[in-house]
Parts: sequence; C-alpha cells; structure tokens
Amino acid sequence: MKEKRPLVKRLAVLLAIALGGYGRTVRPRILRWGATGEEASRSFPGDELVPYPDGQTTMATTLPARPEEVWAWLQQMGCDRAGWYSWDRLDNGGRPSARRIVPEWQDLKEGRHLDSLPNGKAWFTAVVVDPPRSLVLRADLKLPSCASFDPQHWPLPPAYSGGIWGFHLEPAPDGETRLIVRTRGRGRPRPLMWAVDRLLGEPAHFVMQNHQFRNLRERFGGGHGELHLWHPFHVDGHRPAGEPSNRKHRP
Repeated sequence: MKEKRPLVKRLAVLLAIALGGYGRTVRPRILRWGATGEEASRSFPGDELVPYPDGQTTMATTLPARPEEVWAWLQQMGCDRAGWYSWDRLDNGGRPSARRIVPEWQDLKEGRHLDSLPNGKAWFTAVVVDPPRSLVLRADLKLPSCASFDPQHWPLPPAYSGGIWGFHLEPAPDGETRLIVRTRGRGRPRPLMWAVDRLLGEPAHFVMQNHQFRNLRERFGGGHGELHLWHPFHVDGHRPAGEPSNRKHRP
C-alpha cells in the first residue's frame, strides 16, 4: 500500500501541472479562436440575456460570401431543418446537413424552436432574429435528462445548464463576411458546472464550432477553413439533407 502512495502523488502532481498548463496557455486561445481582441471584448446583441455568465467564448472566421448569403444558411439551421453544418454524427443524428438553400426554411422568426437533438426533447429558441446581422439562439436544459425547459418558470431545476449561441455577421472587404460567434452560459450547481464547462463544454464547442466554420466555407467554395481535423465518421449511404421535414414545428 505504501508503494502505491508515491505513484498516486506523482500522478496527482502531473495532473495538476497539465491542468495548470491548459488553463494558462491553451484555454485562453480556444475561448477567442480566430477573433481579434476588439471582437472578443465587444458586446453583441443577446449578451444581455445572460448578464452574469459563468463562461463566455468568442470565435470568428471570414467567409467568402456576402452577409445576405451567409444569413440564408444560418437561418435554416436545426435538427428538424437543415442540420448544424458540423459533425453530423454528433449533433444531427448522422443525417448530413443541407448542402443547398431550402426556401421553406427561409422564414425564421423570434420565438421559433429549433431542435438541438434529433429526438426533439431539446431545442434552441431563436431569441434575436435581425437579418442579416444577428441570430441568437438560446438553450436551457435540465440535467441530467438534457431536456429543454422554460427559464422564466420558477423555481429553476436544481441542476441545469443554459446560455446563448449568437451569430453576428459584418461586411468585410471584397464582398466577404466576418462571422463572429459568441456564447455565454451559466449553470447550477455552480462548482460542478464550472468543472464540466472547462473540461468538456469549452473544448467540445471549440471543435464543433471550427468544423461548422469549415463546412460553411466549403459551401461557399472557400476551402477547408481554420482547422484541418480528421473526420472520424463516414456518412456514405445517407441521403443528404435538403428536403423539408414533414414534422410539424413547435411555435
């Protein structure tokens, strides 16, 4: 038993060093990947919906298309619509995201629910729809069920996670668009969610958001975007999305 204690202590020291290095060098970069200092420090529409966030990220890219063109792709997002343009096996039930603009999905209004899970138990609510400048989605989830709830109904669940996912479009030179993505979140119990967000939530968002940037660039003929990540899944044999769902949308 005594022989194991030095090993446990060494492992604990190595883990502390690794976490400390991640917090000092890696985490600050992924929280504002691709964004300028001015973009990361700026306030955006929808920020006020989470006034005291436990965490915030700002990621950005430049897309080879006008804001109006980018907006058309963004406003048709949703598992019950065009998908999320990211890792479809992880966030769209394996169904490939749309590769074309679908007119039936070009009608997004504030208050609309957009499924965030294929089973429809969780969704984003469009809380800011200002074409072609800002689209802000809000999600509030009970834990551990990951089912959506209305944050205006009290009391709040004892364990929950909530926040916004905002897309902000600004004209860039040569007819391009600067796409700035802001997230702000909070959850309870705070100590647990603090650890979950830093160890799982933030890295997962970094990977998923970068892949969405990449796929949006590809849809505009702009190459692979910021990261060249190995794709662990194959979607061969799946019919690409692009046809409206027959399911009735929630309000």
